[in-house]
Parts: sequence; C-alpha cells; structure tokens
Amino acid sequence: MNRLAVINIVGLTEALIGEHTPRIAAFRQRGALANITPAFPAVTCTAQSNYLTGKTPAQHSIVGNGWFNRELAEVQFWKQSNHLVQSSKLWDALRPQSEIANRKSSIANLFWWFNMYSSVDFAITPRPMYPADGRKFFDVYSWPYSIREEIKMELGEFPFFSFWGPAAGVDSPQGKADAASRWIAESAKWIEKEYSPTLNLIYLPHLDYNLQRHGPFVVGDEVASRKTKSEPPHVGSSKINPAIHRDLREIDAIVGNLIDFFGQRGVQVVLLSEYGITNVDTPVHLNRIFRQQGWLVVKEELGLEVLDAGASPVFAVADHQVAHIYLNDRSLEKSVRAALEKIPGVGEVLGEVEKSAAGIANPRAGDLIAVAQENAWFTYYYWLDDARAPDFARTVDIHRKPGYDPVELFLDPKIPAVKLKIAWRLLQKKLGFRMLMDVVSLDATLVKGSHGRRPADKKDWPVFITQTPEFLSAQQIESTDVFQILLRHFGSS
Repeated sequence: MNRLAVINIVGLTEALIGEHTPRIAAFRQRGALANITPAFPAVTCTAQSNYLTGKTPAQHSIVGNGWFNRELAEVQFWKQSNHLVQSSKLWDALRPQSEIANRKSSIANLFWWFNMYSSVDFAITPRPMYPADGRKFFDVYSWPYSIREEIKMELGEFPFFSFWGPAAGVDSPQGKADAASRWIAESAKWIEKEYSPTLNLIYLPHLDYNLQRHGPFVVGDEVASRKTKSEPPHVGSSKINPAIHRDLREIDAIVGNLIDFFGQRGVQVVLLSEYGITNVDTPVHLNRIFRQQGWLVVKEELGLEVLDAGASPVFAVADHQVAHIYLNDRSLEKSVRAALEKIPGVGEVLGEVEKSAAGIANPRAGDLIAVAQENAWFTYYYWLDDARAPDFARTVDIHRKPGYDPVELFLDPKIPAVKLKIAWRLLQKKLGFRMLMDVVSLDATLVKGSHGRRPADKKDWPVFITQTPEFLSAQQIESTDVFQILLRHFGSS
C-alpha cells in the first residue's frame, strides 16, 4: 500500500501560484491541479470535514467553525473533540483497505481540526493549559501523550504567538513570521522519521494571516469605491498584493522542503487548501442591527455588555462571510428575513429550502443563514458604544467571543506605545498578577481579506494538486470528492 502526505496550505489558490511560489508551481507542472468547488461555508472546520468524510454538513454536522448549542444555550467556537464530526473519516475507510493489502496502516494528524479523541495513531494540536488561578500557558495536546515532550525536546516549544493573534504572520520577539508553520512542518518530518505513518495530515496556516490583514490583490481606486456592489473587489486588477509576496515565498520554501523530504522517503504528496481569501472592504454588524430592532438581549456585567444568546429572540453567529441566524422566537422569521435582505453587504439569505440545496440543513445550523457579498464580511459585534464592549473584545479569545473575530490579528493603533503596554502586561503575568492583554483593536475596517462564500472567480477557489494526474478526472472537483481522490492514492477507490 502506498503512503501519503497531505499538505494543507491554508488560503492557497490558483491565482497565487506563480513567480513567488516556484516550488509549488513546479510541483503543479509535474502533476495536475483541480479547482475545488468550495465547501459551504468555506471555512476551516467545514472544509476539512467535507474532505475527510466525503459528506456535507447536513450529514457530518460541522456547519462552521462554531455554532449555537441549543441545549446549553451557548455559542461555542473552535471545539476540538473529533466526536463532533458525525460521520466516518478517511482513516476509517483506509484501515480495511490496508488489511486487504496485508499491511497495518497508521495515521498522523498534525494540526488539522477536530484532532482530539479520534482514532488516529498520532496527533498534535494546539491546546493551552488553564490553571485554576486564572493563568494561561500555551502548549500542545498530543496522542500518545509521550510524544508531546519528545517532540518539544527536539523542536522546542510550539510558537503559539505565531499561530494566531497580532504576532501571527509578522516577525516578533517571540519568533519569525512563519514560525508556527515551520514548527508544524518539522513536526511532520519528526513523525515520519519516528513512525512512518501511512497517512500524514499536515496543516500549514502561514498564508492565512496576511491574506486577511492585507487582502490578496492590489485594489484600484475605482473598484475599492464600490462598497455596496457584489463584484469581487479585485475585478480589473489581478496583481498580487506586494504585502503578501514574502508570505508566499516563505510558505513556498516550507512546502518545497517537505516535498523533497517526503519524496526522498518514497511518500506521495498531495497539496490542497480549504478556501480562497478575497479582498473585502465592508464589515457588516448584524447583531447591532438586530439590537436596534429590539431582537437582541444584552446584559450588563461589571459595567460592560455581554450578549445573552439564550434570551435573545434573534441573534447572529458570525463566521467570516457566513452568519448563522438563530431564532429563539420563530414567529419573527419573516420579519428577520426581510430585514436581512435589505442590509447593505448581505448577498443572500438561506431558509429551509435553500439550506437543503446547499447541503447544510442540519439542526446545528441557523434557522436562517446570511451570506455576505464578496466584498463584505460579518462581525460578531453587538455593542453600540466601544466603551461598553466586553473585556474579551480587546483580547485574543477565540472561545469566549460569540463569533469569529479576524480583528484579533491587529494591535490597536489607538494605543500609544502599544508594545510597551504588551511588555508591561507580560511582566505582570511573570510576577504572578492577574492581567488582561487588552491590546486588540475594535476597528473592523482594518480587515482586508475574508472567505466563507463561493468566490466569483474560480482562480480564487481552493486547489487540489497531485503528482499523479490520473487520480484527477476533472479540472474542477467537489469538496466532497476529495475523500475518494485521496483514497485512490493508496490504491483504493
């Protein structure tokens, strides 16, 4: 049976492959590329689940990076248990095939999501530790437990600050811009040397950060001014933004090194991505609009405002360019839909019929789903006065926020000497004091790239690149096709 390394290059599209990615371009030339019709929504957790199960969210139940837990009446994002994915996985199909081939298979999952408590043999995923005194220590979770210390002795501590937040994708005292992706790539090589798994799933997030900060393309003045239109903001300008040239070169070097490494060990390589990021210029604050309509309930806690989702007749769980709209009062459905359809930046509203057609009719999904125009994205913001924003709003806190927040990539430009404030906060932490790393901006207009909807241009879609062209029967594949195409690489179908 063949062995395979699947390298997930987050944000890679056909439009970005070229002079700044010579190793990826050469790999493509030796093999074949297919554009992947994006998962819906085109976000990490859904796309990966489509790939690994061959099913849609209607079946595997991963309707986004987070959703409203109706039983607990809580919005929950970035949960890690593999039991949340309610369909069998690629490795479940692979193991019977390996038995037929009279070879025991082993699976490694390096930073793909829903990594914990699956049936893979080797797993590493980000997992901070939270002692009872309120402190937070950055770390990773591994299975088996023993490899966590073994791999850290070899590679050092995982550079968490480079994985997400204001230091991700930029040089900082904590590490180089691409430190997190380099660490993950080296961990994949370590796992291969130690255990030689049949399937090695590798997640490289480096492109994700500055594509969201700066947008992938140069935007002309005429195009940038069309803030209420649905055309892609880069129409008429396909020039790659110089702000991401370095990121492309860095990820290309990491990927090229992995291609060489696995090639020398006789391991096939597949390159793929989860989604394509496009330029945006219009944040849409659905929860603020619902609040002004009297549909949102906010409670005061210590002088600040916290969304009470369980008590709100209507609220939105924002996830990039898609928002799940939950109706605790179903009698408001027609009024809410009518209001959504009038909001600038909203491109489409899905009800039951449209959800079924999109493959997302699942109890976890919103009662309505709003899809942004291509130049727009949805915030989770619900406060009307920044002075009343909850304390977590100005921090990197992916679990407490009731929606995805790309503004976590930005330090607040309004804070004078912000790096001194960070140093002071770190000193407070080191001395054992409780502190709040409240340095994140609340200005959603800083975000210049997003994803979640299907881009108008196929060159902005995710890609599947294989060195074995006969495994690709078409230049465009569905996200659910990835499952069977990967199985073919093992001699299975």
